[in-house]
Order: sequence, then structure tokens, then C-alpha cells
Amino acid sequence: MLNKFILFFCFVLALSFPALAQENQPKTKQDTEKLGDLKTEIDSTQLRKPINPLSPAKAAFYSAVLPGLGQAYNKKYWKIPIVYGALGAGIYFYTTNNKNYNRTRDAYKRRLAGFTDDEFQGRLTDDGLLERQKTFRRNKELSLLITVGLYALNIIDANVDAHLLQFNVDEDLSLKPHYEINEIDKTGNFGLTLNFKIN
Repeated sequence: MLNKFILFFCFVLALSFPALAQENQPKTKQDTEKLGDLKTEIDSTQLRKPINPLSPAKAAFYSAVLPGLGQAYNKKYWKIPIVYGALGAGIYFYTTNNKNYNRTRDAYKRRLAGFTDDEFQGRLTDDGLLERQKTFRRNKELSLLITVGLYALNIIDANVDAHLLQFNVDEDLSLKPHYEINEIDKTGNFGLTLNFKIN
């Protein structure tokens, strides 16, 4: 069943690429003449943005200084709430686990000092408090590690996004999926064709 689903998905995907790659063809003779005049007037090198090799480094630096600033530099404003939501969740879990760790540690210390008035009295034994401390400390450290990883991911995302903004998507490059049936064993073969045209 899964193979049929994958086959159907790839087939639909293969059919959608040519529809997206179609250009608007001129409809009348006047449109064809205008298009020809326009192509001679505009040089193709003028249409391309100049490549700035420092743009990815700037985006990464901005995201390192202030999370989300690199995404704003790349004009990907929709990613900024995701960055702050992810970092905020990591910080929230770190502070919550740290607070609970401190509560159980203080209660355990008071029990060792001979007091019996802590908030966990009657609910947790001394061994239960020790186990709870270990759990909260492990969760706290894991939350910190995940938050640092999300911060690094924010920087990497800004850098990669700035690289991809400068990616050459010229008409001379094309990537087309294709599907053909093998005549010998009647199985289907998927593939991708990369075409590079030099003018």
C-alpha cells in the first residue's frame, strides 16, 4: 500500500512540474514583435542581480547578534516568530525545570538539616527527593542544550537562506522528473533530468 502511495505521489509531482515551468507564450503577432523588440533591448546580464559574496556572512552575523535579525535581512519576515517561539519555548522549559530543581534541592537540604516542614513532607521520601532532583537537573540540562541548538539553527538558517537567495534560477537551467516503464520486467523507473544550456 505504501509503495502505491509513493508511486501515486511521485506521479502527481511529475505532472505538476511541467505545468509550473510553462511560460506565457505570445498570443498575437503584435505580442511576438513586442517580445522580440524587448529581448533585443534588454541584455540578460542586466536582469540578474549582482552576487554579493558577503551576504551570507552578514545574515549569519546578524542572527548571531540578535536572533531573527538575519531572517529580516533576508526579507523572510515570516520566520521571525518561529525563531522567537522556538527560543522562548526552550528558555521556558529551562527556567521551569531549574525552579523545580531548586525547590526539591532546598527541601532535601532542609531534611538533612533536621527540619520537617518542607512542601513535599508526607508525599516524597528522601530518596524520592533525590530522584526528583536528578530528573529535573537532567531536564534542565537538556533544555539548555536544545535552546543552544535552536540558536545555532537560527544562524545556520539565515546563512543558508542568504546563499539560496543568490542561487541561479536562469532559464538555461532546468530539472525535470521523468517516469518510464521498463519493457523487460514491466517495472517503473523514476528519474531526474538536469539540463544546462549554454548560449
